[in-house]
Amino acid sequence: MSTVTLATPVTLRGSHATLVPLSPDHGPALAEATRDGELWNLWYTTVPSPEGMAAAIAQRLTLQQTGSMLPFTVLDASGKVVGMTTYMNIDALNKRVEIGSTWYAAAVQRSPLNTECKLMLLTHAFETLNCIAVEFRTHRLNTQSRRAIERLGAQLDGILRAHQRAANGTLRDTAVYSITAAEWPTVKAHLDWQLQRPR
Repeated sequence: MSTVTLATPVTLRGSHATLVPLSPDHGPALAEATRDGELWNLWYTTVPSPEGMAAAIAQRLTLQQTGSMLPFTVLDASGKVVGMTTYMNIDALNKRVEIGSTWYAAAVQRSPLNTECKLMLLTHAFETLNCIAVEFRTHRLNTQSRRAIERLGAQLDGILRAHQRAANGTLRDTAVYSITAAEWPTVKAHLDWQLQRPR
């Protein structure tokens, strides 16, 4: 009998988006998606450049083989590739995952797509994988990302000061957020409401 683990590939389907297991075949379409907004030029986050996309995919799939990451390609409602997201820093013993390494083409940013992607990932984490907590991490100065995480209902756990060195050589303070299993029913109701309200 097969067992679903925190790193078992899965497809998650919604009305605005579908999350499919990342594949090298998605490389050209992902490279095109990242050109929408030239996302790799944002200094406070790490988004693969078109030229670096194949290597980024290979790195994520290698981490998947070790059981520490489960990467997804994000499709919009029409089936077009528009971004990437992952379960990362998987802690199978303590049933914790981080949702991160997420980016979307500029055309779908600030749309219902991100909310639905997070709802699908959180639902799978809490209701199928029985996680006790899901984390989100971002640069302290990435205000757009921090607002998006807070809109989900995640709470700030704290700031890891001088946590990492960014690509431009500066030190990154990392804002750490989480949602716990006990909070999930309320957060889920909030996300469902966000998706259903008129825009």
